[in-house]
Amino acid sequence: MFATGLEYLIQHLRDHRSPGDRRFPRDTLERIVSLTATAVGTAVPMVEEPAPARAGAVPAPADTAALSAASQPAGALVEAPDPWAVPAETVSAKPSEPATLESLRARAVECRKCPHLAAFRHQVVFGTGSPDAEVMFVGEAPGAEEDIRGEPFVGRAGELLTRIIETMGFSREEVYIANVLKCRPDLPPGQPGNRPPTVAEMEACLPYLREQIELIKPEVMVALGSVAMRGLFGTVSPMRDLRGRWHEFGRIPVMATFHPSYLLRNQALSEKRKVWEDMLLVLERLDKPVSEKQRGYFLTKP
Repeated sequence: MFATGLEYLIQHLRDHRSPGDRRFPRDTLERIVSLTATAVGTAVPMVEEPAPARAGAVPAPADTAALSAASQPAGALVEAPDPWAVPAETVSAKPSEPATLESLRARAVECRKCPHLAAFRHQVVFGTGSPDAEVMFVGEAPGAEEDIRGEPFVGRAGELLTRIIETMGFSREEVYIANVLKCRPDLPPGQPGNRPPTVAEMEACLPYLREQIELIKPEVMVALGSVAMRGLFGTVSPMRDLRGRWHEFGRIPVMATFHPSYLLRNQALSEKRKVWEDMLLVLERLDKPVSEKQRGYFLTKP
């Protein structure tokens, strides 16, 4: 029954192959016939006469498998051909799939580079926002609320950042928000609050942020706080020396400013004005219109 089925398949292929059809070359059919003979232990004759050789055609190479078998000593075991094997010369490397934010997120979710962080976190806090964002905000690391919800800047500091973004004329969905570290830094059991990430933790996680930046290609980045600047540039300078001027991450201009949590601790109008002046520089860099009302925010009243 098996041999009959194979013969039927071979005849079917012959009947449906048109002369000169390059989609199904002759040597493929010959390979099927050869494998059939090996599988059922009997030869299946080739009824079809070989096509006449074209002038100048290159002779077909000898059947290396047959030559190898003929050279074996009498009684030697000859390995049967693998019916699923593909000739090496026909194998082409599969092109790698283009990286996307979702494929990068999937890799980050499985990350175990820092075992202590992987054991402590509830979930990886990858990033959120538009993949086509003009502006990308970069913080330091997730806090407790971000760790639970899986989204950066969703606590009190996140609410303030959202207000800053909206005052600039954007929605949170139009920008992109991420952290240098994708996991919440671990703490001793029962200890409240958050701790800043270590240099080693940031170095381990920075490749994910670099790929995010490469995929999003923002026109401008905003580094929120000195820890974010340390993760991006390795600088240990205080924020008072970094803010209010442009830095370059690759070819992307980066504006350094205070972290929103700093403004929650320091409610002085003068400090809010410093952050807002930094955001005005961002808007000007993007050639966005700035109203007189926007320019006047947080100025001390005469």
